[in-house]
Amino acid sequence: ASPVGVRSFLKSVSVVPVSLNRAAALAPVAARLARAEGLEGHARAAERRAGAGLTCRDTRPIETFMAERRASVTRTTSETEVDATVAIDGAGDFGGTTGIGFLDHMLAQVARHGLFDIDVRAKGDLHIDAHHTAEDVSIVLGRAFNDALGDRQGIQRMGDATVPMDEALAHVAVDLAGRDFSAFHGDFRQDRIGGLETSLLPHIIGSLARHMGAAIHVRVLAGEDDHHKAEAVFKALARALDQATALDPRRAGAVPSTKGTLTD
Repeated sequence: ASPVGVRSFLKSVSVVPVSLNRAAALAPVAARLARAEGLEGHARAAERRAGAGLTCRDTRPIETFMAERRASVTRTTSETEVDATVAIDGAGDFGGTTGIGFLDHMLAQVARHGLFDIDVRAKGDLHIDAHHTAEDVSIVLGRAFNDALGDRQGIQRMGDATVPMDEALAHVAVDLAGRDFSAFHGDFRQDRIGGLETSLLPHIIGSLARHMGAAIHVRVLAGEDDHHKAEAVFKALARALDQATALDPRRAGAVPSTKGTLTD
């Protein structure tokens, strides 16, 4: 009789029971294997579960840990109307418009390179200048990030990135400490890039930091073209935020602070 039978062609599945702690430890390996096979959805699922901070002692419902990190914020003043939605665990999609083309382009960099989903709808007094609109968009986006992060349990908290854009080079460091600070070291040759005044770039970073509850340090290290320098800054911001907002399975859901809180 042939050793090859019908069972040889059937899919075989083995189930190995493991503790929640062990499952969290195995998740990074499972994610790497899934990506190697082109299964991005499976990889993200493994990472999401690893970042949930589950342990054998947890008796809370799993929904407590798997809540979507997403928030929407609306702000209306006599100068602007801004609606923004941020999903931290996104796919890098940007939608909507601020009415300022170059600002849209920069926010699209943050979404794409930080793997955030960002949607912004803004109407402002652009007949005056871009100041109020750029500031208020930054305020609302900062608040949306802050709300989406919740109590900041399990996050990496800090991140930094150095990013080139042709001849330009920028470094950004972020600390999601719940306290705000911003520093912007860089010079621009032009008064504006498209419809955005270059003098507003430090102000945009400062407003994001203030309402996100973050320290953000920006350094433009090299560059000739102002567009390239600004784009390098926002790409570096994206990569630094991606690191800082990422969930660390080793923290088991704990707040990354010796104080025990990043929100008070």
